[in-house]
Amino acid sequence: MSDRKKLIEVALPLEDINREAASEKSVPRRGHPATLHLWWARRPLAACRAVLFASLVDDPSSPHLAHKYPTESDQKRERECLFDIIRDLVKWENTNNEEILGKARAAILKSTNGNPPPVLDPFCGGGSIPLEAQRLGLEAHASDLNPVPVLITKAMIEIPARFAGQPPVNPNSQKQHPTEPNWESTAVLSEDVRYYGKWMRDEAEKLIGNCYPKVHLSKKGGGQKLPTLAWFWARTVKCPNPACGAHMPLLTSYWLAKKRKGKGGVWVEPNIDKVQKRVRFEVKTGIGTPPIPSKIGRGARFRCLVCEQDALENYIKGESIAGKMGTQLMAIVAKGDQGRMYLSPSEAHIEIAESVKPKWEPDIEMNRDTTNLVSGRGYGFFNWSDLFTQRQLVAITTFCDLIEKVQEKIKEDAIAAGLSNDNIPLNAGGKNAQAYSEAIVIYLSCALSRLASYNNSMCYWNERGGSIAQVFTKQAIAMTWNFIETNPLEKMSGNWVGAVEWVSDVIKALPMRPEGNVAQIDASQALPFTNDMPLISTDPPYYDNISYADLSDFFYIWLRQSVKNIYPDLFKLMLVPKSEELVATSYRFNGDKSKAEEHFLRGLSRTFHLMRTRTHPDYPMTVYYAFKQSETDAEDGSVASTGWETMLEGLLKAGFQITGTLPMRTERGARTIAIGTNALASSIVLVCRVRPNNASMATRRDFISELRRELPNALRHMQQGNIAPVDLAQASIGPGMAVYSQYGKVLEAGGNPMRVRTALQIINDELDAYFTEQEGDLDADTRFCIVV
Repeated sequence: MSDRKKLIEVALPLEDINREAASEKSVPRRGHPATLHLWWARRPLAACRAVLFASLVDDPSSPHLAHKYPTESDQKRERECLFDIIRDLVKWENTNNEEILGKARAAILKSTNGNPPPVLDPFCGGGSIPLEAQRLGLEAHASDLNPVPVLITKAMIEIPARFAGQPPVNPNSQKQHPTEPNWESTAVLSEDVRYYGKWMRDEAEKLIGNCYPKVHLSKKGGGQKLPTLAWFWARTVKCPNPACGAHMPLLTSYWLAKKRKGKGGVWVEPNIDKVQKRVRFEVKTGIGTPPIPSKIGRGARFRCLVCEQDALENYIKGESIAGKMGTQLMAIVAKGDQGRMYLSPSEAHIEIAESVKPKWEPDIEMNRDTTNLVSGRGYGFFNWSDLFTQRQLVAITTFCDLIEKVQEKIKEDAIAAGLSNDNIPLNAGGKNAQAYSEAIVIYLSCALSRLASYNNSMCYWNERGGSIAQVFTKQAIAMTWNFIETNPLEKMSGNWVGAVEWVSDVIKALPMRPEGNVAQIDASQALPFTNDMPLISTDPPYYDNISYADLSDFFYIWLRQSVKNIYPDLFKLMLVPKSEELVATSYRFNGDKSKAEEHFLRGLSRTFHLMRTRTHPDYPMTVYYAFKQSETDAEDGSVASTGWETMLEGLLKAGFQITGTLPMRTERGARTIAIGTNALASSIVLVCRVRPNNASMATRRDFISELRRELPNALRHMQQGNIAPVDLAQASIGPGMAVYSQYGKVLEAGGNPMRVRTALQIINDELDAYFTEQEGDLDADTRFCIVV
């Protein structure tokens, strides 16, 4: 192990980092890297930037700096200077501030003798860690088993650097900037993405514009015609009452637009014809309230508006599975001179919606075993194509086809702009006309994913904000009873041009250098190759957490259509790989929870062993762990967290020593709760060093004695970071685990190795004793945290 201590192993301004990480969710989303392409459970950029910086810079108490900072006050003063860099570095408004980034890069170079290691993330997910490594001027390497995050991360750290300095190739820019001397910004890529995205929109209107008719203000079909923005639909089933048989709308809300309390709004009023046994809808505006929706309580239970018979969940599911669930148009929203206009249904619009048919659709089966997907809830949506209306399929497949055509156009324009016409493609490192056209297509395919997430029948309408909620409002595809269908050719949330602009805005803010490298690799089998030993920082899967492989098929089916010719190896399968995914999901093992757990532990253990052989000895490895609520141990009734202990056990068995446990809160308003619980942080960063092969063994008494010697000084350093009281308990576990994990084994009185759970209990007892002694010197909030 290196004798150099890094800042992250001693103290951090955690309160400042956590505040900025939490506030990152409330910053304007336009331009945020997370909006390039949806991915779940991304780490906050602020936290990633701070962790990487603190893993590279030396702490002033490091032995090799003793001549420079001989006293504790000298060390504290220098440490505070590093804290100030971090405080500036984590602010959202400073994300691309070159002056502040320059200070951070200089500090990194100073601590690494001008030769910082590459950074490696073998579970890259949404790409936050490699992106922030690149922003700090570090060579970034990343991998993932799932093709979707691989593509996302390529779009963030590979492509922009590849084409830095390349002028835009579209004809408009060529005319306006014929002698532009320097194109150092990724605004070049952004400009071309916007231009060719607009070209695709115009071509799409020629092909499918007739699928989106305008609205006649006159009921007779004459008068002013307004562009249609969207259609509101309700799902229907036949009433279970044999004497009725009406097609009953399954409604959760009648509202279209809500104003402030007492100001009314717009809603649909059901007109019930008990003779004809049917329901029609009429738009109402003004002060008032709509009727009570037909949904009753929780689950799929609705009341027929005609006969008031209840349709229970089993009946509704049965009708859906039998293919007998229909839809009924409730209202239309159009673009008027003074804003949006809400209009009653039109027969002409219903006929057009029912008449269109796509040439192709993703008729591929969803996983019915997981409840993360609507298919697993038994509502009859069993193929991916079932999530879309026929018109939505027509729109998305049309844009898929246009991506192939636009690639040819971009290549022609690129050749005309002076790019070479050699045959090296993007996936082989090409920088020519062909490669550039493929790069722009990657970003347009990200826009296609965004289009799909807003153009499916699981999207609902936010009547207060007047916007569409995309399909993934949580980490699942949930059932939606009344949904909205948008017009992708008009300016409405979910439209094509809007999707392109969101992607384009992200590109402008991406780092340009150094060029990154991203590969599809199963981390339990291999790690990406780097010329030098890397600093490893990663966010691995979390025990029995959500299966992102199943969820990401939603995007994969469309990305495969649009970019499989660019990355044939990445998209060679029909769906995302499932069996190798590191997650303890029992449905993949015929409901056997123990086999699922064994799969997770075995894969994670192999990964950690590989990391041990590759991680740079001079720098600590950092591992993010998403904290879960406690659960009760079945053996002795004690409170523990299986996932948390599994992660710690895996790291220790692989030969790592844990030198820090840093709470990274990404949610606002964390509760003040007692020491020993694990609900404080949304993630913990584990700081690890490789343990020497000849590490000694210790007895339980040795372990406790060492704890009592080492903890006080470590905790004093930690408290210098101005840690929030709510985080102190979790952060304090780090120094205790550093003592426990420095040994090859800690032996109990009977000669058996001490369990991690036992070590954690002893550490918490010692921390409790320490804080009780210090209670008189602590502020009220901290005292509350440690004594409750």
